[in-house]
Amino acid sequence: MTRILVAEDEPDMLMGLRENLQMEGYEVLEAVDGEAAVELATKERPDLILLDVMMPKLDGFAVCKRLREAGFTVPILMLTARGQEEDVVRGLELGADDYITKPFGVAELLARIKTSLRHAGARTGVSKMMTIGDTEIDLVSGQAVRGGETYRLGHFEIEIVKMLVENAEQPVDRRELLSKIWGLEAFPADRTVDNHIVSLRRKLEKDPKHPRHILTVHSIGYKFVP
Repeated sequence: MTRILVAEDEPDMLMGLRENLQMEGYEVLEAVDGEAAVELATKERPDLILLDVMMPKLDGFAVCKRLREAGFTVPILMLTARGQEEDVVRGLELGADDYITKPFGVAELLARIKTSLRHAGARTGVSKMMTIGDTEIDLVSGQAVRGGETYRLGHFEIEIVKMLVENAEQPVDRRELLSKIWGLEAFPADRTVDNHIVSLRRKLEKDPKHPRHILTVHSIGYKFVP
């Protein structure tokens, strides 16, 4: 049975998440503060982590950073009431794979969980390398090395890179990225792709504010330029 660790300090939210996840057949582990989340993840090794940003003792950012530094590669989805782009991108830069902003619908959350687990399961086998500019990317481990620095790409960031590279020099519509990668065409996730692109540029581009490889195509989406 797939096990999901839910780190959430609001009792009503925790209860709702537990009930909905259990109805979908997941085993649910629970933590009500950041320190407990790190301890439980280390001990139980869940298949996916739902991580609230605002928690006592350690916030979600600190928990995510500790787990990634400890070698955890399972999907981490951050739950946040913050809608500001910088907060979202910070989580992605620290190693979160995705985020969902409160309040959210159960159907959207479950869809993101299923997609995250599917991407995580698909990333097995022999290392597959890719070079973008002066950045070397391992599409299996998710490690990107640039200028002596190592960055971690989340599951969805890897899928974005693959899709843009496969369509090099051609614009790829945001809606197509959202549909094919997240399967979220029916949900109001308008900033999802954009926030992941911001995080990707910070990891892969020498000058993220003036990117050379991952370019914006006005009113359409993005394109990759070798």
